[in-house]
Amino acid sequence: MVKNNVLKGVFLVGLGATTYGMLATFVKMAYTENYTTAEVTTSQFILGIIGILLINLFQKIKNKNTATKASSRNIFQLMLAGTSLGMTSVFYYLAVKYIPVSIGIVLLMQTVWMGVLLEMILEKKLPSKQKVISVFIVLIGTVLATNLINNEIQLDWHGIMWGMLAAASFTTTMFTANSVATNISSAQRSLYMLLGGAIIVFGFSIATQVTPFNYAIFAKWGIILALFGTIIPPMLMNAGFPLTGIGLGSIVSALELPVSVMMAYVLLNEDVNITQWLGILLIIIAIVIMNINWKKSKN
Repeated sequence: MVKNNVLKGVFLVGLGATTYGMLATFVKMAYTENYTTAEVTTSQFILGIIGILLINLFQKIKNKNTATKASSRNIFQLMLAGTSLGMTSVFYYLAVKYIPVSIGIVLLMQTVWMGVLLEMILEKKLPSKQKVISVFIVLIGTVLATNLINNEIQLDWHGIMWGMLAAASFTTTMFTANSVATNISSAQRSLYMLLGGAIIVFGFSIATQVTPFNYAIFAKWGIILALFGTIIPPMLMNAGFPLTGIGLGSIVSALELPVSVMMAYVLLNEDVNITQWLGILLIIIAIVIMNINWKKSKN
């Protein structure tokens, strides 16, 4: 029974990561139709909030109001935590506007070493050898995956800057998502975090949208972006992680990286050479090393 639950968790987390890995390619395709970052993020968050609201309503009816309700303190904390979610979307979508999706996802994966650094600062202790080794492997993998050794690819510094900012905000999102108001349902937590993120997204849209807003984005790409970015992945991962545990779940969620690169290769015709695939493989290996309990394995 336990084994079946773990397999179910692996399937849910893997499907969630795969879904999220497709997102940047759809954003890039929306850009080719001259939609702006403001239009892309706004449509995704508005439709995403509507979708999560419907899920909350369904759960409320199903559970007959027996589920734990979020307090005003929970709502404030989750909305504050959600601001980093909004920043991640804005920064990441700005990044893939200037650089290939296959490079953008690699930059987003810098959360591996950023998470170790943040943990060291918060807990005020040095990271384990296991984590230090993982960080070095990630850095080597990043050099290979972004093709820095081969000067044929000229990377726009705007894209690199936005990509690194996306990784930093995503690191914050992961830490807060796993520690804030964990006593309430994942659907409620997703809703309030989305509302917090929407404040950032709407503020960004108001500040940057200089042309009339193209509402066709809602029917054309908004539904796809909301499903693949704000509804399906968090619901699947929130359901799967309790079954797999953080370690195994983190390893399975690394599927996002190769899926994102493969989607960009197939749908956007982005060039990905052997060196870059090797770098991507090293980053995945680093994630595996970081999340395996070696002491337990030896026993």
